[in-house]
Amino acid sequence: MPNAWVVVPTYNEADNIEDLVNQLLALPVDLGVIVVDDASPDGTGALADGLVSANDGRVRAIHRPGKLGLGTAYIAGFRRAFQEDAAHILTMDADFSHHPRYIPAMLDKSAQADLIVGSRYVPGGGTHNWPWHRRVLSRMANGVARAALGLKAHDVTAGFRCYRRQALETVPLDSILSHGYSFLVEMLFMVQRRGWSVDEVPIIFEDRQRGKSKISQVEIFKAMLTVLRLFWRRLFREPRPSPARPPAQDVAP
Repeated sequence: MPNAWVVVPTYNEADNIEDLVNQLLALPVDLGVIVVDDASPDGTGALADGLVSANDGRVRAIHRPGKLGLGTAYIAGFRRAFQEDAAHILTMDADFSHHPRYIPAMLDKSAQADLIVGSRYVPGGGTHNWPWHRRVLSRMANGVARAALGLKAHDVTAGFRCYRRQALETVPLDSILSHGYSFLVEMLFMVQRRGWSVDEVPIIFEDRQRGKSKISQVEIFKAMLTVLRLFWRRLFREPRPSPARPPAQDVAP
């Protein structure tokens, strides 16, 4: 069985999912893919089932009854990856904004840190085909969240990540309140707060070429509320927990 599994949430990604999964499986690493589909009306789920049949144990498909939120899709994928005995669990978008070519570097770096973020905002990283107002909004959102929550990563809203299983298992997934894109900020907060180490690999984030973006103004507003809630928790409500086991150092993926 693969040593690492990539969780890919999907909704109406029929234009992308087959190409993405094939590129992931062609990487020179021991990798499997878990597609979590929220009853896409465009047939993404059926395409995922075809990929399961064609790839001899390296692809799994989870079918949910409707759009239940990005965060709950990731959690469903995490739990399936635990069942598959994954040592490393990655997350990424299905639209090629996160390119598979960065995954080997992320797995390599996971030997020195417990959570690796594919980052736009470290030297060598950046964005491609983004209008100026999206760049400004993203920079502002990252700056506010980093300052309010004491996060060490530079790209705190990135969904391209590699978790070591030992770190992810200490996060009480049922207690996470964020279901949308703000789930990413809350997960980073929870991992760092438990004393696990965080590092980054530079990536070029490319705007999707096919399909439609799922981010709405409502999601942006919810993200702001999440940062306020976690800021209050950081200051007043909860002492910083210790990790259940010491973070590993120099453990090969």
